[in-house]
Amino acid sequence: MKKTILMLAAFFLTGAAFAQQTHPLLQHEAEITEIIKGMTLEEKVNMLHGKNMFSSAGIERLGIPDIEYADGPFGIREEMEPHSWRPLGWETDKATFFPTGSALAATWCPGIAYEYGKGMAIEAKLRGKDMILGQAMNIQRLPTGGRTYEYLSEDPLLSGVLAVGYTKGSQDQNEAVCLKHFAVNSQENMRGFVNANISERALREIYLTPFEMAVKQADAMGVMAAYNKVWGKWCSENDMLQNRILRNEWGFKGIIISDWGGTHSTVGAAIGGLDVEMPGHDYMGQALVDSVKSGAVPMEVIDSKVRNLLRVRFAITPVPKDVANTKVTSQPETQAIAYKVASKSIVLLKNDNGLLPLTKKMKKIAVIGDNATRTMGLGGVGAGVKTLYEVTPLEGLQKALKGKATIRYARGYEPAPRARWGQQLSEDAMKEYEKKMAAYKKEALKVAKGADIVLFIGGNNREVETEGSDRTTIQLPFQQDELLKAIAEVNPNIVAVMVAGAPVDLREVKNVAKGIVYSWFNGTEGGNALADVLTGKISPSGKLPFTFPVKLEDSPAYALGVYPQQEQGGGDVFVNLVNRDRFQERKADADYTEGILVGYRWYATKNVKPMYPFGYGLSYVPFKYSNLSAKVAESSIEVTFDLANQGSMEAEEVTQVYIGRPDSKVERPKYELKGFRRVAVKAGETTKVTVTIPIENLRHWNEFQHAWNIEKGKAVIYVGGSSADFPLQTEVTL
Repeated sequence: MKKTILMLAAFFLTGAAFAQQTHPLLQHEAEITEIIKGMTLEEKVNMLHGKNMFSSAGIERLGIPDIEYADGPFGIREEMEPHSWRPLGWETDKATFFPTGSALAATWCPGIAYEYGKGMAIEAKLRGKDMILGQAMNIQRLPTGGRTYEYLSEDPLLSGVLAVGYTKGSQDQNEAVCLKHFAVNSQENMRGFVNANISERALREIYLTPFEMAVKQADAMGVMAAYNKVWGKWCSENDMLQNRILRNEWGFKGIIISDWGGTHSTVGAAIGGLDVEMPGHDYMGQALVDSVKSGAVPMEVIDSKVRNLLRVRFAITPVPKDVANTKVTSQPETQAIAYKVASKSIVLLKNDNGLLPLTKKMKKIAVIGDNATRTMGLGGVGAGVKTLYEVTPLEGLQKALKGKATIRYARGYEPAPRARWGQQLSEDAMKEYEKKMAAYKKEALKVAKGADIVLFIGGNNREVETEGSDRTTIQLPFQQDELLKAIAEVNPNIVAVMVAGAPVDLREVKNVAKGIVYSWFNGTEGGNALADVLTGKISPSGKLPFTFPVKLEDSPAYALGVYPQQEQGGGDVFVNLVNRDRFQERKADADYTEGILVGYRWYATKNVKPMYPFGYGLSYVPFKYSNLSAKVAESSIEVTFDLANQGSMEAEEVTQVYIGRPDSKVERPKYELKGFRRVAVKAGETTKVTVTIPIENLRHWNEFQHAWNIEKGKAVIYVGGSSADFPLQTEVTL
């Protein structure tokens, strides 16, 4: 074993010298060919399914280690028993809870995404892991999507740029990524069997683009097949997605693994492109051996899968077992990265009369809300982090304001009790809950009355937003709207801080709160980051990665009546796996009738006014845009403009460039995001900003030719601080 690990390390170091000349996964093809020649069929198939809950087998006879997977994507999951979901109860596996996906997306910064991936990789290495099951990067089609908090954005360019940064940051630390979920996993309800009926153009331009970018621009080493179907075929055996597009068109050289419990056949999965069935071997174990012997699956198919696995194994230096898990996972370096992400993700949505930042005159501060003290590392179904620590909003404020102001806290509300699966909550339980809520409200009003300012810490939690089910509404849960209205009657100086990972209905909040801040599920250092923004230590600089509708019915899938579909029942595929319930296939279709008009594209094109637009976010300083120019070169458009900080403190602005094609002969949105750049500007200074847009970014998928086209003609360039605010505009001709 030791000799082979040293051999692999030597191969890695030797190949590194040629990294600029060859694909990182193609540096050991000759060695891999020789290994495959000497393997038995049984040894080969043994690599193609789960060995343990989070590992797949190497080649024991040759001392080639297993591949160890780290469940993510916003923190390394605690160590589990080999064949169950029961934790081992270690102390060393306490990890950093990084801000979740929508928080990372709100930074609009590929450099920060790179650091995020780096931080995740550092902690994965300490745990002896080879591949992170992330970045999660499906397009946020539904405001109610259960995993919106985990995904990045409603826009493919923003999602793709961040996924590229995350992938490079991780793999530069010699930790592979596994992009998920490929593809069109846009809803949690019925995800285990729903079929996506989608145009090829929408598929290519919107839903596949982030994956394509991470594969082509960052050499991602892993991809996870989604649970759902696309065009009637399970993603885990979808020849179009896995073989023709991912491998043949994009040149993907790594491994494709199933989502846990997401494999449905032997021959179909093998021929359709899946490399590894996780976590068991129902289909790609002995059944696959038999299928090869019968001639149903060619040996060449098996060999190609083994090659893919060995490519990753040789590229990623294994961590010896006696080195892994010897230090606590969460480290000061990674905690600092989590703080940086959190501090640059917070979005200021409203700030009437400059109520924020908190001033020295605000000596009596009321903090109200269950989310002020609730941790978000765990909860709901799916991804979670056993954190070393997590700073809550109240803790962060108490630390920042110690000796400067008096803070009084009231819980205000609590989450409603949950009924057992499939059962109604009893009438007595609801009566008891209402009684408690009345007492909380009374206490909150007492604390709010007489305070200089009320900081209401509300939003959702990890039970409300969860893998395995979509929300039925975007209204604030637990009677928060009613509580806010009551507070406003005794104290109108309210700043509402929304702790959530997805859009919520802010109509009532906007009516009564003078300030609104979105602080996300912001991780280990979230409370400190929030306090630093509220107190003015730093200016808020986050921008919304998705649109906030005025009401849910304004969003495209709801407006068109294609979501939600009729519920089929029977539970969720992952929950059934954990509970060891048998999967029962049912039928449901998701009709992507809105096509390419996802998110802000819909609102802009249909002239539907959102509550807050994609890309929106205020600062403590005013920015002025001026002097726009645009030049078309052979392969790019160079957009240049001036950005002035007209305030009294240094601040950062996310500048955004959108392009419209008014004379296009094909259907297009009114405009689309084509470039962006986060810029820091000192107080009173002006900086020149250049955003270079590759001409390739203006391509569209021609469904008649089944190819990408770039249309000639006029292009209108819009520049500003959100998708609905363009102080600058010009035209160029392509």
